[in-house]
Order: sequence, then C-alpha cells, then structure tokens
Amino acid sequence: MPFYILCLLSLWTSLTQTQSTPNLQDYWSKIFSTTTRPLQSQPDRGSLKVCGLNKECVQRFLCEQNGEVNRYGKALINIRFGADIAEEDSCTYLETCCDVNVKLTVPNVRIKPVKEGCGYRNLNGIGFQITGDKEGESEFGEFPWMVAIFREEMIGGVLMNVYECGGSVLAPNVVLTTAHCVIKAQILVYRLIARAGEWDMQSTQEVLPHQDALVKEVIIHEQYDSSVLFNDVALLILETPFKWEANVRPICLPDADVNFDYSRCFATGWGRDKFGINGTHQLILKKMELPVIPSDTCQANLRSTRLGRHFRLHSSFMCAGGEKDKDACTGDGGSPLVCPDPRNSERYYQAGIVAWGIGCGTENVPGVYANVAYLRNWINDQLNARLIDFRHFTAQLF
Repeated sequence: MPFYILCLLSLWTSLTQTQSTPNLQDYWSKIFSTTTRPLQSQPDRGSLKVCGLNKECVQRFLCEQNGEVNRYGKALINIRFGADIAEEDSCTYLETCCDVNVKLTVPNVRIKPVKEGCGYRNLNGIGFQITGDKEGESEFGEFPWMVAIFREEMIGGVLMNVYECGGSVLAPNVVLTTAHCVIKAQILVYRLIARAGEWDMQSTQEVLPHQDALVKEVIIHEQYDSSVLFNDVALLILETPFKWEANVRPICLPDADVNFDYSRCFATGWGRDKFGINGTHQLILKKMELPVIPSDTCQANLRSTRLGRHFRLHSSFMCAGGEKDKDACTGDGGSPLVCPDPRNSERYYQAGIVAWGIGCGTENVPGVYANVAYLRNWINDQLNARLIDFRHFTAQLF
C-alpha cells in the first residue's frame, strides 16, 4: 500500500544556500496563488444502490442490531473509495441497509464527550471506529478541538466556502491559528468561516454535525513578521459561539514556561497529499505522530539544509518531526500540534501551530511550528482584554 504523508505546512521555503536568514516574502505569491479547490457539500462517496424491499440506507447508529437497539452508537466501518467499493455494497460507508420497521428516527442516547474539560481526545472515535487498512485517518471526533477555516468566495457566480487553513478551539467563540493563514482576510477584506466538528469534508452522514461560525474579528500579533514568520499567531473571535458537543471541545493551553522536548505528539489537518499545485486536500481529517525536537538540535539540523550555517531559530518557533517519511508538509498552516499531559495521558495540550518547513519527510529535518508556550502571554493579554473566560482552555487539576 502506498504511504501517504500527512501534509500540513502551508509554507515551503525555497532559499539559496548562502542566505543567513530566510526571506519568505518572495514566495507568498507562489504559495497562495495556487488554485484552491472549493470544498462544498457533495454526494457522499459510495455505491448508491437500493437496499431491497422495505429497507433503506440509514446512518449506522440509527439502526437496531440483531433485534437490539444500538444503545451506544458504536459501529465499525471500513473506509473504501472508488474501485475499492464492492459490487454488493448498497450504502455509503457511514450507512447500512436497515429494515424500515426497526429504523430509529433519532439517536436513542445523547452522545457525551469522554470527560468534561479541555484537551480530552476521543481515542476510539464517536459512533463508529475505522477498521481495515488506514492511511493516517483520524477517528470521527478523535480531536474535537480541530477547526477548518474557510473563506467566502464567488466562483462562477456562486458564493462558495473555500478551504484556507486549520485552527483549534480555545473557547466557544475563540479559534487559535497562524497569522500567515488569515492576514489576507484583513488586507482583502473577505469573510472567514470557522468550522468545528468536521471530519469528512464531503460527507454529511457523521453521527454529529459540524458547526459553522462567521469570524467577526481577526487579531494578529503586532510583532508578526511576514518575511520570516516570527510571532506567527492569530486569534479569531466568532460572531456566534460554538455549542459544546462530543465532537466540539476546546484544547488546553500550556503555561508560558512549559517545555515539550522529546514528547510524542500529534499534528492533524486536511493538508495536501503532495507539495505543489498537483496536490489535493485530504477529505478525511488525518493525523501524524511526531516527536518534539529540542530547539538547539532543530537549529543545528536546519543549518544543514539550504538555510545555511548562520540560520538562527527564533524563540517564537518550536520543532517536531525529523523522522524519515513522516512529516507535516504543505497546505494546512494553523493546525494544532498537541502533546499528552505527562500527569494525565488522556489529556492534551497544544504545543505548537503548523508554520513552515524545509523539504518533507526528510530524516533529521524537523518541521517548524509556532511555539504556543512562548506566545501564551500574548494570547492571555488579547483574550483578557475581550473578557474571555480562561477556564475553557485551562486544565483543571484534581
């Protein structure tokens, strides 16, 4: 089976070996002028044949199993696409043929998150689990803080949502992302939409729906440097708050002095499957486990690339990755890098925000992320000024 690299980073620097400091400004047009495919609701993948007499395709959690009500909504699915769909299959991959006499009209129990509070990962998913060969797909609702950010754009006379980048939920009305992802919205004055609870971009058959909210304010770090991406952080304030559900929850933020060196962490996103204009965004949220690399080691490794021996890693950056064929690459800046709490392995903190990288999947060449702990004081100042309750993204210690 081909190995697919989870592609997340929205920058690909193309620097000469003699430069001592990377200048990325010249490459914005190359990165952002590529045609971005609009992601609209489309027919679900799968064979759409009829099930038979007195049967119909329904979401799996709405059908009784063996005469008994499926009280916990759990089911196992095998993600199959295109030619992999068997001729005898009748429904989409999130549905099953069900006798109309035993079909439930609504889920018989309210799905609840694993635990209340920030940073709890739904390790086994919500409502179903993926089986069979996997290519880095996350479970549905596994990372409930993940956000997809869209821009509104007229395409062929139709107003469409075009995927822009990733983000993470901090509070019901606050999303964390990178400055380079959303600064164009300030300059070009187009509307942004934050979507929480998304999993499959082309399906509406998930157990719980996603939630969309218009962005009313974009806050960019006043010391953000677009030429080298120092202080690459932004906050989005939403017009309407998200409602907490099992698939929509906040991530925890670390204190300003926390260090995640050597932790095994997860980067997530809908990034491209390859670099450049030939790459396509992933439809199902992908995940990649990566190690956090100490800054001095990261700087030394990056100096061995075209960045050159004079390159200095700014304090607003941190690094992760550097394992062969495992990396975060292109197409999903702003997405979170989350690390487990050493005191509670079920809880995660956001250590980084996908920023930039040199190459992709090259051994000993880590990807670079905005350092959330370093930027925590700025985040606090902005949210405190807007009377945002810090308890949403603060881990409660019991």
